[in-house]
Amino acid sequence: MRFGVIVFPGSNCDGDCYWALRDVIGVDVEYVWHQERSLEGLDGVVLPGGFSYGDYLRAGAIARFAPVMQAVEAFAQAGGLVIGICNGFQILCEAGLLPGALVRNASLRFRCETVPVRVERTDTPFTLACRKHEVLNLPIAHGEGRYFAPSELLETLEAKGQVVLRYCTPAGEVTAAANPNGSVNNIAAVTNERGNVLGMMPHPERRVEEILGGVDGRKIFESMVAALSAAGRGGVKA
Repeated sequence: MRFGVIVFPGSNCDGDCYWALRDVIGVDVEYVWHQERSLEGLDGVVLPGGFSYGDYLRAGAIARFAPVMQAVEAFAQAGGLVIGICNGFQILCEAGLLPGALVRNASLRFRCETVPVRVERTDTPFTLACRKHEVLNLPIAHGEGRYFAPSELLETLEAKGQVVLRYCTPAGEVTAAANPNGSVNNIAAVTNERGNVLGMMPHPERRVEEILGGVDGRKIFESMVAALSAAGRGGVKA
């Protein structure tokens, strides 16, 4: 089983994701430069956080046109698992691989803290290791993390179960006060309709060892590995 971590100019969480996958989870992993045009041989792909291309225009807007994104789209269409974390989530939305958009935080301030999120679904390839409505404590660090979708799209996402994580209180209550950025319906993570592409604003790679304050983030990566193992994946040609 082999994962690839996409590296854009300005990525700064690529090393964290690499460490989490290789040294904590224990799978093979490689860096994939933004100019690459093939992801052949990979089973999972990570678009890490950071400030791709300096977040010029808006977060993820330029990275969406990187050569590697054609390969990411083909990889996703072939059924490969793709996770976009923070800036990676923004890029996937800009590329049309995920619904909705990430806009400026309601406070207009950068938020950097650990927040609780509630697991809404446990039958996705990204949450198999979680319990229904389990509360995970995960770090956030973003200025444009407010998830937005127009009302009609939002209704569709909720009806089809594409909302995977919500900001909540430590007790698991979904309240306005527990929403750190103003995201609609407290949404912290969504999938595409097929369920093989996930975007999340919190950083699971920053919560994989006790020395980092906890291990809740491991469950996201462990779920991906379990899903791929169950499917007998041996690499997706893209």
